[in-house]
Amino acid sequence: MAILAGLAGAGAAVAGSLYWTLTRAPSAASVRARIAGSLPAPQGALNVFHLGHSLVNRDMPAMLAQLAPKGHSYNSQLGWGTTLQAHWGDATIAGFETENAHPRFRAAQEAVASGDYDALVLTEMVEIRDSIRYFESPRYLAQWARKAIKARPDVRLYLYETWHPLDDPDGWLERLDRDLDRYWLSRVLGPALKDLPHTAQIRMIPAGQVLAAFVRKVEAEGGLGNVRDRTDLFQRAEDGTLDPIHLNDLGNYLVALVHYAVLYHADPVGLPAALTRADGAPATAPEPEVAQLMQEVTRDVVHSLGLSGISV
Repeated sequence: MAILAGLAGAGAAVAGSLYWTLTRAPSAASVRARIAGSLPAPQGALNVFHLGHSLVNRDMPAMLAQLAPKGHSYNSQLGWGTTLQAHWGDATIAGFETENAHPRFRAAQEAVASGDYDALVLTEMVEIRDSIRYFESPRYLAQWARKAIKARPDVRLYLYETWHPLDDPDGWLERLDRDLDRYWLSRVLGPALKDLPHTAQIRMIPAGQVLAAFVRKVEAEGGLGNVRDRTDLFQRAEDGTLDPIHLNDLGNYLVALVHYAVLYHADPVGLPAALTRADGAPATAPEPEVAQLMQEVTRDVVHSLGLSGISV
């Protein structure tokens, strides 16, 4: 009987995933229309909670804090490739103790329920297709949003658009071009918003789109400063082996710019480039012409997409 019950539970989970995967896919255009309105710009520093995994990491939020207005504060809960489902408590968070062994950790359920945060940045596992198919991404995105809104009705909610490995067989840039509409908007954000009151909004932090735009410009020029091509934004092992998914200091700086532009409705052009990592060590800084291009691309992409609640 226990085996039958287990099979029934597994079957219910699969059925639930299929329900969210197959039956709740509004068009990307309708999702864009839903989130097209603007938010008022923040009046001062924000308190931000980052929920996610290694594509959030410790260094990117620390860089964001250095770019943000004085008084910016943050906490996080991280894991290894963690889903929103696992953060909710419905699955195990791999690497929990390792990834959260730092002073900025705060337990996610407690943090979101506290109402202490002006903004909640939610990050889903990649591969995004697997998150949708097996881990009910829209359902858990909506659950986190409801919890945050219940605790604080004026909270600013964001879905952090990430990326996939450089060696993806379908092409790294090609997938970034296609996946925003077909997965992030149509199959994650859209179904989640359908499950929330119409007054509830979740905006996008379009880091993947900014990475793609920046890489295209750099590679079209044959390299710029200390970024020759896309690989110079990603980590390498001591033997030089490329890590195709995790960003280095230069990549983290670019993603921190995206968070800054979205959260603060502010032009990142002119921000400092020499920052420190979360542990206080100096980060590798983009050379001046690279920093300038990163800042300009961030400003242009965030405003042109119209997904982040910023008035154009």
